[in-house]
Amino acid sequence: MSSQRKFFVGGNWKMNGDKAAIDGIVSFMKGPLSPNTEVVVGCPQCYLMYTRQNMPDNVGVAAQNCYKAAKGAFTGEISPGMIKDLGCEWVILGHSERRHVFNEPDQLISEKVGHALESGLKVIPCIGEKLDEREGNRTEEVVFSQMKALLPNISDWSRVVIAYEPVWAIGTGKTATPQQAQDVHAKLREWLRKNVNDQVANSTRIIYGGSVSPSNCEELAKMGDIDGFLVGGASLKPDFVKIINARG
Repeated sequence: MSSQRKFFVGGNWKMNGDKAAIDGIVSFMKGPLSPNTEVVVGCPQCYLMYTRQNMPDNVGVAAQNCYKAAKGAFTGEISPGMIKDLGCEWVILGHSERRHVFNEPDQLISEKVGHALESGLKVIPCIGEKLDEREGNRTEEVVFSQMKALLPNISDWSRVVIAYEPVWAIGTGKTATPQQAQDVHAKLREWLRKNVNDQVANSTRIIYGGSVSPSNCEELAKMGDIDGFLVGGASLKPDFVKIINARG
């Protein structure tokens, strides 16, 4: 792994937690956490402020979604400006559940990424293929097409962490083998080299999501193009600290 890419571990709580549960998470997030890992937790929007006020300062807080406008008649949505106003710096966009449960198309996700970056947030855009796409040998086609859609709206790559999450491995207990994950990460980095430039390819962190656990995180972390993880259910449990510290 390139020394210029700091290991990055995100925890995506999804639609889980209440104040009591967050208090419990805060207690184990006091660590010790490896100083070599950048850590961010993504919490439900109603708890962004509570989480930011209570989480240790060395842990970033992300919204799990936002809209592509600063304000307006968009009932139920939040803007990047609102996220920043609460003291949070990150947003997760294009997660497979946004794509496949809420039917968000590539173009909308790209526009949301663009507005979030323009507003000064740091962004974790998610990409990944479904099981039938993997079995049909379409993994590269799908993830490259999702990347291509993002490209016109990424104004500052230094504030982007790409999360590769094979949809078939999310919450299923199935995990891509370390080599399967590494292969896709390496191809994504090569895609960045061809379609952006060498500097972006070398410096952009590409993290893996999909049933990452304390038992497989160290092996995954050894792969040269895997720069960290986006963790779902395991981020709600004390074992999350083991994943954060996977690379020491």
